[in-house]
Amino acid sequence: QVHLVESGGGSVQAGGSLRLSCATSGRTVSSVDMGWFRQVPGNEREFVATITRSVSRTYYADSVKGRFTISRDNAKNTVYLEMNSLKPEDTAVYYCAAAARGYGLTFPSSYDYWGQGTQVTVSS
Repeated sequence: QVHLVESGGGSVQAGGSLRLSCATSGRTVSSVDMGWFRQVPGNEREFVATITRSVSRTYYADSVKGRFTISRDNAKNTVYLEMNSLKPEDTAVYYCAAAARGYGLTFPSSYDYWGQGTQVTVSS
């Protein structure tokens, strides 16, 4: 059983920055692929970023590329999402997820474990 806990969400003004954290227990973050997704009520869960277990390759949605950075700290067993130049359209509940195996890491169905989510609100 893998337990994920997100933190760092909150309210910021447009152009500001926020850093989300995902603390992982039950399995080391180096042994799984990790991803960040976001969801607005009534919408599909949207891929944001992922970091692979092998050589820590990263991939980003076009909407956040150049503004967001995903990283991991193996010693702290934690994954981060650094968000800069935030826009009102970034407002959503952000979820951390872990995949034990497989490809297709831009799809929610590829992940086995999920956190409870943290709210991010960006005002104009």
